[in-house]
Amino acid sequence: MSFDNERLLDEVGWQLLRALQEEARLSYAELGRKVGLSPPAVTERVRKMEEAGIIKGYWAEVSAEKIGLPLVAFIRLKTPPDRYKRFLTLVSGLPEVRECHHVAGDDSFIMKVFVASMSHLETLLGQLSPYGQTTTSIVLSSPIVKHSLEAGSNVLNEEE
Repeated sequence: MSFDNERLLDEVGWQLLRALQEEARLSYAELGRKVGLSPPAVTERVRKMEEAGIIKGYWAEVSAEKIGLPLVAFIRLKTPPDRYKRFLTLVSGLPEVRECHHVAGDDSFIMKVFVASMSHLETLLGQLSPYGQTTTSIVLSSPIVKHSLEAGSNVLNEEE
């Protein structure tokens, strides 16, 4: 972490991030009341965190189930490096693929997908099959889903 980012991530900086991660639509006046700063001071702190890349954006969380995509799956793909570019070109255009991670280990990529049905998933797997071997895990439930990062997340706590 850079020195500038450390300065931005003091106690007040983390309070601002926590509040924005809980409700990104808060006004600067409301944020100021929560953290004890004036609206102009909040505006400046948030602007600096945006410029530093700490705050990457603001968006609405949409319920996949409510828009007709009730089935969530993780697809692991094992593919040779010479196919990476073509594979990434394909999946970047597939709306079902919400996340794609290049990973170390037995697999090359892990994708999180949202689909309407098992047949939809089967069609998607067919599109991926030319790129290598896939392994699919269907999500039954998600008992822990965290959307926010907290102070201390970057510190390893070891018991001595």
